[in-house]
Amino acid sequence: MLPSVTDMSKPTDLVQGTLDLLILKLLAIQPLHGWAISRRLRAVSNEVLQVSEGSLYPALHKLEQEGWIRAEWRTTENNRRAKFYELTRAGRRQLQEQAASWDLLSSAITAVIRLSEG
Repeated sequence: MLPSVTDMSKPTDLVQGTLDLLILKLLAIQPLHGWAISRRLRAVSNEVLQVSEGSLYPALHKLEQEGWIRAEWRTTENNRRAKFYELTRAGRRQLQEQAASWDLLSSAITAVIRLSEG
């Protein structure tokens, strides 16, 4: 079984900015509230990626300050009020840039990892 993010020794084990990229991607698909973002990330990653509230909400706040997402209070499917986040136009551009950078970085890391030993 692959280790989850919560099993890793420290948050810096993730590449800096990865959480931002994941949040932007999920919000590109549909507006979500915080708990739904966390739940969706876990589900899509087969429980490998799990983000704590202590990491998620500061990241959402930062993305909102950057102008990449906007928030609006709405009613959830359970009839509760929650802050829903959605991507802005600037957020879509940022997502494209970060995704391209991630593709380049992950390809480079994969090339190194797959080097023949011996």
